[in-house]
Amino acid sequence: MARIAGVNLPTAKRVPVALTYITGIGPSSAATICDAVGIDKTARLNELSDTDVVKIREYIDENFTVEGDLRRETQMNIKRLMDLGCYRGLRHRRNLPVRGQRTHTNARTRKGPAKAIAGKKK
Repeated sequence: MARIAGVNLPTAKRVPVALTYITGIGPSSAATICDAVGIDKTARLNELSDTDVVKIREYIDENFTVEGDLRRETQMNIKRLMDLGCYRGLRHRRNLPVRGQRTHTNARTRKGPAKAIAGKKK
């Protein structure tokens, strides 16, 4: 089992698909990595030699922010918005939708389950 960026990748899958198991690498980034390192996109991960896996690992370390670093960077950006007190930061702080969605009826994923209001029944 290949281990890249702290993630155990599935060996039976094709290389671009296996690389998408790393947080921060999607299908297009995985295809770019395969092209840059010179690996066939139809090859399976268990068919690669150790040198190929090392090439992939080094390329990802040089050119991409992945896994823990990416999560930390995202959390720091959200914390910065909250500290600034801007509108987006306030929405994050109140656990409401940030990007302009309506909240009168929808937004249950973000707001959580509906809470009953006492004395509302007529």
